[in-house]
Amino acid sequence: MSLHTDRIRMLNDELRKHLLGGGAVITTGIAELGQDAVERLVRTVALYDDFHHANDPQEEHDAGVFDFEGTAVLFKIDYYDKSLKFHSPNPADPSVTERIITIMRADEY
Repeated sequence: MSLHTDRIRMLNDELRKHLLGGGAVITTGIAELGQDAVERLVRTVALYDDFHHANDPQEEHDAGVFDFEGTAVLFKIDYYDKSLKFHSPNPADPSVTERIITIMRADEY
């Protein structure tokens, strides 16, 4: 594992756990569950720690899937440039990267 990967993972964990260092989006399918469910889902994503080689091969903690009350839910962190038009030139550098975490039902992916 490289320092580059360590930095990406740390920045992703900050966003996932504390919603710091980027933006957050929920899909229509998640919004339809209601505000209480959305709040519980955000807390569940923050506590998610089931990262292993099969679901996190780059060890960046950038995605996860879990069951939420019978619904498969997915979160995904993407890396954009600061204009949100293109991919980030360097996801390890927050000065050129805007992270966006999306929480969605797995069937919306």
